[in-house]
Amino acid sequence: MKIGAKSTTGWRATISVAMSNYIEAGSIIAIATSLTLWQNEFGISNLAVGLLAAFSANAFGAAIGAGIGGPLCDRYGRKAIYTYDLIVYMVGVLIAAFAMNFAMLLTAFVITGVAVGAGVPASWTYIAEQAPSRERARHVGTAQLAWSVGPFIGFALAALLAPLDLLGSRIIFVHLFVVAAVVWWIRQGLPESAIWKDEAADTAGAATREKTFGAAGLKGLFTKRVNITALLVLIGIYGFWNTVAGQAGIFMPRVYESAGVESAVEQNLLQVLVWGCTVAATYFGFMKFADRMSQRLLYSIGAALGIAAWAILVFFTDAGMPTLLIFAITWGISSGIGAQAFYSLWASELFATPYRASAQGFMFFVVRTATGLLSYFFPTLLAATGLTTVGLLLIGLLTVALAIGAVFAPNTRGKSLPEIEIERYGTVVSDDLTTPRQTPSPTPERAL
Repeated sequence: MKIGAKSTTGWRATISVAMSNYIEAGSIIAIATSLTLWQNEFGISNLAVGLLAAFSANAFGAAIGAGIGGPLCDRYGRKAIYTYDLIVYMVGVLIAAFAMNFAMLLTAFVITGVAVGAGVPASWTYIAEQAPSRERARHVGTAQLAWSVGPFIGFALAALLAPLDLLGSRIIFVHLFVVAAVVWWIRQGLPESAIWKDEAADTAGAATREKTFGAAGLKGLFTKRVNITALLVLIGIYGFWNTVAGQAGIFMPRVYESAGVESAVEQNLLQVLVWGCTVAATYFGFMKFADRMSQRLLYSIGAALGIAAWAILVFFTDAGMPTLLIFAITWGISSGIGAQAFYSLWASELFATPYRASAQGFMFFVVRTATGLLSYFFPTLLAATGLTTVGLLLIGLLTVALAIGAVFAPNTRGKSLPEIEIERYGTVVSDDLTTPRQTPSPTPERAL
């Protein structure tokens, strides 16, 4: 195996593949800003609205796509997924743009969600594998940056097109179709991930490759203790945080309404502020410092800011717009240097190449399923109990995410992926699966 494989595609590959995150976030925001309009147009209940949210790119739809796409990405390569997933995505957003009834809209959201779920683990894996070791956080941060720009533009478009009502929402879905088509065209010239290609090429024949990157490799994900530990820690970090962020991403206009902001334009402009701060914090915080300072400390700062933001919103709502502005700025900064950015980095680092995308697919499935369960009931829960009760629940979830990350954050900064693999597994796993061993090689049982 070629341990020293280097990226030859550079920032062009990073940016074009990272656009999966713009498209994912953009579709979630297109849904978030249009749910009330669809509800009024089709005369559907709050539970039906919850169903749309739960099966979208924000939750179950993405979970299903990730569960399918992750293992396929490890078996057939990263390029196999990111070459075709956008075609499915384009079909979904186009159906949404021209939806004429609830069934058509639900179908569009499911198709879009499946495409997003398949594409995101592939993009995070590809970027991390192609990035230089000492700039991996910076490259992976590009995906987080794109994920932040998506809502920033989405909410800005929603505010700008608000006078058009539902037609404006349909135009936003058309804009996502155009962006996806351009990104799909750019991606056609990108090569396969160098690390995946090198390890797959080093396996002797199709049968051995199937064993390494197929069923046997997938089985190793759930039988090796080092993998199970990483799965639990990362699901804990990302799962508890994303259950909150998932509701904020798609239902935040309703939260603002419960806090007294009834104007849809004002709600969307508050979200523009949130995501503008997220974009700035991602670039000037995560991308600038995650390769240079303690990642545990930077993660903890972001997580603590998230808890502070929701505490401000819950306990000082009566202060009106100043409270909402402070919340928007604090939550935006927290999201820029918080759980998702570090999850996308650590999820690529802590698993060997034959497991990497499968692990991300499985974790994305679990996390988005949890988000979907709460999304189904969230509109009804918010209407029935109010902001304080819901806010305290979200603060509790964020606190758990902070505790897990502060204790179990890994020390992988500056190390190459092969170095991390040998340190954690005691061997290069693809070699270990294809070469008979005379003596057992050590498997480090250190936490992370």
